[in-house]
Amino acid sequence: MAYIIASIVCFGAYAADKSASVSGGWRISERNLLLLGLAGGWPGAIVAQQSLRHKSSKASFRLVFWATVALNVAGFVAINSPLV
Repeated sequence: MAYIIASIVCFGAYAADKSASVSGGWRISERNLLLLGLAGGWPGAIVAQQSLRHKSSKASFRLVFWATVALNVAGFVAINSPLV
């Protein structure tokens, strides 16, 4: 359930940032977008990147984004592993 909520919040943040980008308004920092993804919102971020075409072509952002996805998945596995 936490991933669903985080994904909705993250999608909303990407949508707000895309809107601000187009209108010249206040932007959400890349750092905050990445932190939202790291906190479990990365599925929503992927959907937003593809459907809104936002932050999908900037290679440096995508590299760090996918590193945060890997960290989140590794943390999830570590927390839920019976070996820990």
